[in-house]
Amino acid sequence: MEQKFSLAARDASDPLIVALSGTDRGHRNLGLHHHPRGQLTALRHGLLTFGTEAGAWVVASDHAVWMPPHQPHFGYSHGPFDGWSCYVGEQACAALPAHPCAIKVSGLLREAVMRAATWEGAKLDDGQLRLALVILDELRIAADEPFGLPMPRDARLVRIARALLQDPGDRRGLGDWAAWAALSERTLSRRFVAETGYSFTAWRQRARMMRALELLADGTPVTTVAIDLGYDSVSAFIALFKRTFRSTPSAYFTQGPG
Repeated sequence: MEQKFSLAARDASDPLIVALSGTDRGHRNLGLHHHPRGQLTALRHGLLTFGTEAGAWVVASDHAVWMPPHQPHFGYSHGPFDGWSCYVGEQACAALPAHPCAIKVSGLLREAVMRAATWEGAKLDDGQLRLALVILDELRIAADEPFGLPMPRDARLVRIARALLQDPGDRRGLGDWAAWAALSERTLSRRFVAETGYSFTAWRQRARMMRALELLADGTPVTTVAIDLGYDSVSAFIALFKRTFRSTPSAYFTQGPG
């Protein structure tokens, strides 16, 4: 495994890909970092949060997040997880997404990477190279399917967004947040939509749902999650969760996302 990590960290086009797989029973927190290879990370079981200064993604089972070469990013797990990563040589990333994104993992992509994770050495033979090209092609054609949270750019809105991420259950309304950040309600509403693609209310709901996934993955009871996130009732939280993820909170991590 150490050799694999060493290969993945190399600023080289060879090997074309470096794949790893494994399990971790504890929490893992990777501080802000970057590397010359592109990185595709996916889960078979568990939950991860990945992010950049522009936004964050909650990555559940059968989903993956892509980070282009040299993209500063962070990541942390929520309890035990079983997953894999595939590091792609920088030159081969020219035909792959140029921005961070989350994707739904096809069965072909998953099984191909799992096979590649068994390879040893810095050189690929002809058969391995063909499979590596299949992996790249599957990644290239995969559709974005993120549950993401884009961050605003305006410093006043960033201040609000960071406060809500720190405490998604904060019940203050639009007017209170506008006054707190020293801008008008109209400006707050207009710029939030312009910079994130979501209304202030919709963005806050997504922040709450991301936090809900993290808390549930850590084993927090549904009732506690609902109260901590500021919902008026447990039933209201469950209804919104089900509309968002097509699954109830109690079933989400047993049956996977819908």
